[in-house]
Amino acid sequence: MYRTNTCGELRIANLNQEVILAGWVQKARKMGGMIFLDLRDRYGITQIVFNQEANADLCTQAEKLGREWVVQIKGVVAERFNKNSKIPTGDIEIIASELKILNPSETPPFTIEDETDGGDELRMKYRYLDLRRTAVRSNLELRHRMAFATRSYLNDLNFMEVETPVLIGSTPEGARDFVVPSRMNPGEFYALPQSPQTLKQLLMVSGFDRYFQIVKCFRDEDLRADRQPEFTQIDCEMSFVEQEDILNIFEGLTKYLFKTIKGVDVADFPRISYADAMRLYGSDKPDTRFGMQFVEIKDLTADRGFGVFDNAEYIGAICAEGCAAYTRKQLDEITNFVKRPQIGASGLIYVRYEADGSIKSSVDKFYSQEDLKKWIDRADAKPGDLLLVLCGKTEKTQKQLGELRLEMGSRLGLRKKDQFNCLWVVDFPLLEFDEELNRYFAKHHPFTSPKLEDIHLLDTDPGAVRANAYDMVINGVEIGGGSIRIFDSELQKKMFATLGFSEEQAQAQFGFLMNAFKYGAPPHGGIAFGLDRFVSIFAGLDSIRDCIAFPKNNSGRDVMMDAPSVLAQEQLDELHLKVELPRK
Repeated sequence: MYRTNTCGELRIANLNQEVILAGWVQKARKMGGMIFLDLRDRYGITQIVFNQEANADLCTQAEKLGREWVVQIKGVVAERFNKNSKIPTGDIEIIASELKILNPSETPPFTIEDETDGGDELRMKYRYLDLRRTAVRSNLELRHRMAFATRSYLNDLNFMEVETPVLIGSTPEGARDFVVPSRMNPGEFYALPQSPQTLKQLLMVSGFDRYFQIVKCFRDEDLRADRQPEFTQIDCEMSFVEQEDILNIFEGLTKYLFKTIKGVDVADFPRISYADAMRLYGSDKPDTRFGMQFVEIKDLTADRGFGVFDNAEYIGAICAEGCAAYTRKQLDEITNFVKRPQIGASGLIYVRYEADGSIKSSVDKFYSQEDLKKWIDRADAKPGDLLLVLCGKTEKTQKQLGELRLEMGSRLGLRKKDQFNCLWVVDFPLLEFDEELNRYFAKHHPFTSPKLEDIHLLDTDPGAVRANAYDMVINGVEIGGGSIRIFDSELQKKMFATLGFSEEQAQAQFGFLMNAFKYGAPPHGGIAFGLDRFVSIFAGLDSIRDCIAFPKNNSGRDVMMDAPSVLAQEQLDELHLKVELPRK
């Protein structure tokens, strides 16, 4: 056999046992007539000792070993003289009696250690080496445990895991599809699923009343820290349920994962409407680990000759506790932050509430101490606090103020990774209006049910219709979202019409679903969680890349396999594709 034990399991209780270990050489060091070797596998590290006096030939063989060589060691477990409390096997070592080199290794391009000297691109190119590092491997182990626990929880509630196809038809209204040409159907294309949305609804029509799937999804979107072109969802759907049923079951799943995986008890999730989330935090995924809620001061600023405020639709402020002592340089940094193109504010107003009770601001020329004191009181500020004020169009300014709030929360150390604030955002708008295209789009997707009491507004004021939709948010990250679905054919037709579909277009794109509804569709709804985001929250990561085995870089490239790549002309001909390559 290659091994009797792993490199992470031997303890004092195993003293004097003869064992065989196999793994990679982490490091080797020579001290006098002894060679000490750290042998590593997925389970841990064990120290191996070669003694020149006891076996000179074996020592000579061990001297040849380099980093990442794959070896097999036979020896006896002994108590370690200089114990290492930093590793579980630190009380023992193996006195080697045999050494077999299974495979030598070239010197790796970076150190296989937690504090590696490899940059992101280099580690992505050699991802198979990066995965040997404990820091990365532990993220994949966490991912496995979370997926396993999810399956266990849902299985106990009679959910059935059903696989849905990966090659499907392209659908509009969402993100851009990845498309796959069909060799057997020239000129026609499959799409990779952005989600199994319509398929899981068809499963409800089929009578599979509790479905789930841990499934790959694909979206051809611009990338960022929490987004990859392919990602994994915990995808769920239920029949004969209302919104309350889904929130309770999947809040239960989240509490179960926190308890099972992290040993943390989280409180019941508060619920906040979309309107209140935007009004208080400027975001539909608010981070509630800290306060700093918005206060509106438009009514306190009028008729003082300051045109910027007089012409603004919205004026909002946040109170940064203890920041009145900020220097000019610090205030300039914050101002430059909100003026970045990604934020888009034209400037920033500040009001210092000094420790001595005096008030200083960047608009002293227009507003008296009495005026500014009213702003201070509205924000419930205390001496030593700093008010930061933005103005402009309501929705745009609230989003800008939301970004500033998060920046200040980070600067003040209020966004602690070991604190978990979970909540539900509910009552989303059903539709959003695109001024460029002069039409409504579905805020979530076209199958989301409007609230019964708002259906009549579809004819008169579509923008005011609220949806039976909900998002789960943890620490300012949207972890999951879903809705109660439309299951009535006539209401679905009305929804398509509101979105600007003709009957022919709706039938062409979604006829299979609408036809299925004619055969007794049950009331149903569901939710999908981003497993990658879920794991990154549990692991305290800033990017989902580090909890995915083989991720893409920020340009959507797999630098390890060099994908995407150019196809040979023969392949293109088989697929009936003509490709014009860009000029270099």
